[in-house]
This record gives sequence, structure tokens and C-alpha cells, in this order.
Amino acid sequence: MALFVMICLDKPGSLDLRMATRPAHLAYAGTFASVVKLGGPILDDKGDMAGSLLVMEGETEEVARAFNRDDPYTLAGLFQSVQILPFRATIGTL
Repeated sequence: MALFVMICLDKPGSLDLRMATRPAHLAYAGTFASVVKLGGPILDDKGDMAGSLLVMEGETEEVARAFNRDDPYTLAGLFQSVQILPFRATIGTL
């Protein structure tokens, strides 16, 4: 199995949308518990949530693309950008 990191940056001024959509996003993420190895919000310089970072495990990056495709955050138009990259954990454990 391979690891992939998904880095999602929110559109500016979208904290209210993030907070309104967060319960649905967390419920959705729970359905991917076997795939999502680590995840959480990216914070801005004030400590407010401004994006998401997830480490996922799967055969191909399609596992991350599939997660993103139906994520309530994506469907709500929260993200300014989404980047999915191969990842190798060399320090720490997942």
C-alpha cells in the first residue's frame, strides 16, 4: 500500500462555510477510517482553520481523489485548491 497526502486550502473568508459544513465532513471522513491515517485542519496565523491536511493509504492516489470527490467540504465549494501527492513517512509512525 502507498501513502498519499492531500493538502486543501480554503477560499479566503470561508471560515463560516467550513464551520457550517464541518459536522457533515467529519461524519463523511469517519466512513473512510480504514483509509485516512491522519487528518486535521491547517491553521492560519490567527489560529483559525484555513484548510485541511490528510494522509491516506491506498493502492493508488484514486483513494484520495475518491475521498475528495464526495467530501462535503468539496461539494460546498470550500476549497481554493486541492493537491494530492505521494508521501513517504520517514519520521514517526502512522
